[in-house]
Amino acid sequence: MRQRDIGEPAKATGAVASTEQQALAEQPFLHDLVSCIQAPTVALSSDDGQVRPGGAQGILCRDRRVLSELNVRIDGREPVGIGHRQTAPDVAHFGAVIRHAGDPGADPTVRLERVRRVRSDGLDERLEIVSAARSPIAVTLTVRASVDLAGIGDVKQGAPSAPLRPEPADRGLMWADALTEVILRASQEPLVNGGELSWPIVLPPRGRWAVDLALDVVEREPQLNTFLAAPGGLGWETVAIEGPRDVARVVQRSVEDLAALTLADPMEPRDRFIAAGSPWFLTLFGRDSLWAARLTLPLGTALARGTLRTLARRQGTHSDPATSEAPGKILHEVRTDAAHAQLPLVYYGSVDATALWVCLLHDAWRWGMAPEDVAQLLEPLEAALGWILGNADADGDGFLEYLDVGGRGLANQGWKDSGDAIQFPDGTIADGPIALSEAQAYAHEAAVSGARLLEAFGRPGADELLAWAADLRDRFRRSFWVSDERGRFPAIALDGAKAAVGTATSNPGHLLGTGLLEPHESAIVAARLAEADLDSGYGLRTMSADASGFNPLGYHTGSVWPHDTAIAVRGLVRTGHANVAASLAGGLLRAAAAFGHHLPELYGGTDARLGEPVVAYPAACRPMAWSAAGAVALMQAALGLEADVPSGVLRVAPLREFAMWFPFRASGLQVGGHPLTVAVSADGEVSVDTTAPIRIEVGHGAAD
Repeated sequence: MRQRDIGEPAKATGAVASTEQQALAEQPFLHDLVSCIQAPTVALSSDDGQVRPGGAQGILCRDRRVLSELNVRIDGREPVGIGHRQTAPDVAHFGAVIRHAGDPGADPTVRLERVRRVRSDGLDERLEIVSAARSPIAVTLTVRASVDLAGIGDVKQGAPSAPLRPEPADRGLMWADALTEVILRASQEPLVNGGELSWPIVLPPRGRWAVDLALDVVEREPQLNTFLAAPGGLGWETVAIEGPRDVARVVQRSVEDLAALTLADPMEPRDRFIAAGSPWFLTLFGRDSLWAARLTLPLGTALARGTLRTLARRQGTHSDPATSEAPGKILHEVRTDAAHAQLPLVYYGSVDATALWVCLLHDAWRWGMAPEDVAQLLEPLEAALGWILGNADADGDGFLEYLDVGGRGLANQGWKDSGDAIQFPDGTIADGPIALSEAQAYAHEAAVSGARLLEAFGRPGADELLAWAADLRDRFRRSFWVSDERGRFPAIALDGAKAAVGTATSNPGHLLGTGLLEPHESAIVAARLAEADLDSGYGLRTMSADASGFNPLGYHTGSVWPHDTAIAVRGLVRTGHANVAASLAGGLLRAAAAFGHHLPELYGGTDARLGEPVVAYPAACRPMAWSAAGAVALMQAALGLEADVPSGVLRVAPLREFAMWFPFRASGLQVGGHPLTVAVSADGEVSVDTTAPIRIEVGHGAAD
């Protein structure tokens, strides 16, 4: 996926390579922390509610840690956590007992209740001491707070950072540097001692006492490339999912997670997009934000419109090897912290984001994005297609490829961007330039989709695009197909010598439904994805368990990424292989149950068939935009839901193979800007309710 903004030099070019493997060794386990988020702010704490200094804990906002400690003590002792629950992406409740206070005996009589709510510009937290004792109790509550304003890269690596000196403020404390001011205020006047606020309290019998804390983050000097909070989100509050427990919870929670990741473009705040993920990627990522918008089109086209426009405003205009910018190219990511960023702040090192931008524009048009909005994006469309057909092919062999020539970029520039992601079956790392299989598929789909858009809006160039796509299909067939002991499949890539990197991976799943493969080739890919070395029972492994480099906790070398599996499910359904699709979708649901029905960035590629448990990847983001969006894609696949608003048709064809999803009802969906509700009974009866002026075609998906 994304940028790994901290990295090791690549052996050939000095390019930055992904080092989530390094983060694994240096980080406390991120998956053990409680995360509350309202983009661009996230609070990471222990499960007792304490924010302890060191590691990844803290309150992060706009690529900086704005609070590195929030520690509550009673009479100098930490309460003992007894449980927590999260009621929304931005809200968490924590319970703890105060053992030394209250009536003697085995049962605790005094407890601390904490309710945390994260805002886009800080957080609010209520601390309430509750007594069940039969006599008055005197205690002192102390809150210790510290701020280091560390950059996100330093936080990610666990690098030590000195705290700033606190200054007294009205009922609280303040910290500041040249860029940021952080203020912590209490609802009741505290005693202030350095970085501590305290209150002597006398609790009456069976009484309670509370204080409210408010943390406010103010930008003294607006940072470059700062994106805005998006109050009101995306209007998805009306989305309601009813169905079997695991299904309904995964989809509903994914929609809530996506809303919490929403940001706005400061150039036009009405344009919203989904930040890639929390906590490391709370910013605009081309590939991630595009997939998030594309996979959630049944929820409406507003997100697609905002994402397309936000990226089009930053589309490449000139060639710059240092940033990988090129005319027509869509960026990879945007960062704000120049002092700590290892990649350029606006970085274009993505071989596939440009094609995915074109595909999203086409799909949003089919789901009913207003024609005038599409028309405003035709010039960026033509520029993007120009890059795909021209500048993306560095050596003239007809394939899209990448090589970091500036020396500051990523060694790998597809979604598997870690330094060891592209390797031969014996573990040898492929040398660049690299031509990825899925990059060719996206480019083919973009050329065909672009041709349709140009024709529909009376623009020239469609014939050239279709001819180029046909030629790419032939070239791909001649160059990419390989075999192993389990059969034929497309290689993950061609290396710099044009040798096929013949390791079986999940990447061929991205080829399905793009038009790059013939039907019989899609059938071969579907069968290969169903093999036990790739299908873990918890989703698709990124690399075959048969490969020498396989590691179930390898970032791109054996782990499972939910979005990767969801994209394969989407393609399998579209090419008529519902049995394999349903098996993979069931694996994701099985895994999600182990993560509180949320889908994280990735997890271990363990084997469900052997009874092995789901294993968390310690540094994985949660929520993650395209993982959460993948749950919506599974819903769309199960319902057989496809829109063609320009032709006036909405198709609903629930798949028998997805029987575990039914009965199912989804309301708050949209088609052509109109509300849409789709319901399927346990026996497959379909009900569709919409005000859209569109013909509803109802069918039933056939078995393989």
